Amino acid sequence: MGKLGMILFSGTTDRLMAAGILAQAAAAMDNEVKVFVTFWAVPSFTKGEKKMSFPSDVQSMVPFLAQRMKDLKMASWYDMLKEAKSMGAKIYLCSLASELMNVKKDDVDPIVDDIVGAATFIQETEGWQVLFI
Repeated sequence: MGKLGMILFSGTTDRLMAAGILAQAAAAMDNEVKVFVTFWAVPSFTKGEKKMSFPSDVQSMVPFLAQRMKDLKMASWYDMLKEAKSMGAKIYLCSLASELMNVKKDDVDPIVDDIVGAATFIQETEGWQVLFI
């Protein structure tokens, strides 16, 4: 069994989709998976509707991508992460980034397992393959 850690720094849909795809695939392959959500990704893990947002350099492709995702019946990044969690993946919110953005525990989406510091994530994923997204 492998071990995959991800530091999710960006909250744009393209990065969230990448994290969802990788977490789901790794968990399905019986890998231990931990996702550390920090800075600009934190707002995507608060309660409320999950809206799509893309970087400005791909804005012209958004209508096409949205339609292709619909045509392919592609799961949302949120549903992919929920599926990964059902297979044992853990999702942590960065305590410092949460504090900086004034995100309280009551604001956090139920998909999040805990709010932890960077040191905790580093310690728990020591020796793992860790991706920065």
